[in-house]
Amino acid sequence: MEDISALEFANLSASDINQWLLIDVRENLEFQTLNIGGRNIPVGKLQSAIDEEDFVEDKNRVILVICQRGIRSRTAKTILEQNGYKNVRNLLGGLVKLNQIQHL
Repeated sequence: MEDISALEFANLSASDINQWLLIDVRENLEFQTLNIGGRNIPVGKLQSAIDEEDFVEDKNRVILVICQRGIRSRTAKTILEQNGYKNVRNLLGGLVKLNQIQHL
């Protein structure tokens, strides 16, 4: 699935965003310092989380992966796709870009 720009994300309605599963793949301290919600699963622990039975069963659900700059989340997108998830989107430029957009 196609990635999403920070501008596209900022223009989504709350109801659109609520239909997605948001996974923040930064480390816990980064997530606790600043986040926009969702589940915090550091990219290094993502494969283990996927292997657990309570991870997302619906492999067609839209999943948005985010991180600070979009690099770790790109890796997370690849991991999820390799595990059969079909609708994974990466927030291009990450939270840094989103923050810049929202402060214009």
